[in-house]
Amino acid sequence: MAGRLAGKVAIISGGATGMGGAASDLFAAEGAKVAIVDRNGEAAAATAAAIRARGHAAEHFVADVSDEAQVEAAAKAAAEKFGPVTVLFNHAGTIVIKPFLETTLHEWDWLHAVNVRSMFLMTRAVLPGMIAAGGGSIVCTSSISAVAATPNEVLYDTTKGACHMFARAIAVEFRDRNIRCNAVCPGFIRTPHGLREVADLGKLGVDVSDAAMAAQQGRIGEPEEVAKAALFLASDESSFVNGAHLFVDNAFTAI
Repeated sequence: MAGRLAGKVAIISGGATGMGGAASDLFAAEGAKVAIVDRNGEAAAATAAAIRARGHAAEHFVADVSDEAQVEAAAKAAAEKFGPVTVLFNHAGTIVIKPFLETTLHEWDWLHAVNVRSMFLMTRAVLPGMIAAGGGSIVCTSSISAVAATPNEVLYDTTKGACHMFARAIAVEFRDRNIRCNAVCPGFIRTPHGLREVADLGKLGVDVSDAAMAAQQGRIGEPEEVAKAALFLASDESSFVNGAHLFVDNAFTAI
């Protein structure tokens, strides 16, 4: 099925590389005009250019999504370029892996800013226009870490727990204004972020061997698999799905 996002305008934060980059490619291929918001301007420009070369609509906007002024400017510029935003994929995020007692206050505040405040800022910037346009869909990247704790990831797990509930709370508050908000929750995925997580956990003595990965989720996931789940939540195919958490983890959290 093609054209699942035909007529939609989509902002994807963290949309330059990894799962976000895969989503930018897929959303554009399915008919959306895609606005990539990312702090990595070079990578964002390359992804947008590659999408345009395939005959689809995309533009990039450089912003630190934890910064209020930069988010407001990027959201405004995207709407001016493509029209009212009707899909928002809150994907931008990162990770800190270290023993809890070595975690600094600066790291705590910084990761919450990148992973959680960014969703607040992006959603607040986009929602008024989305409501005025008649409604839309918001997808937030949570994680298996929202419900399955890992040693040396207290900080990261806490931020993803917040993302988990953010999606549900937005859904409840804005349902009657034709806004849907859901979370996609990846397991271990073959991205720079995911591979760094595996490597750093291994250095700290956590068993993330191939055998452990196979036992937990069968194999490592691919970014395109997460993008396809996000596409479903972003599209009208999920019109009665709201406030849900869609795990893309091959039963990691079901075991």
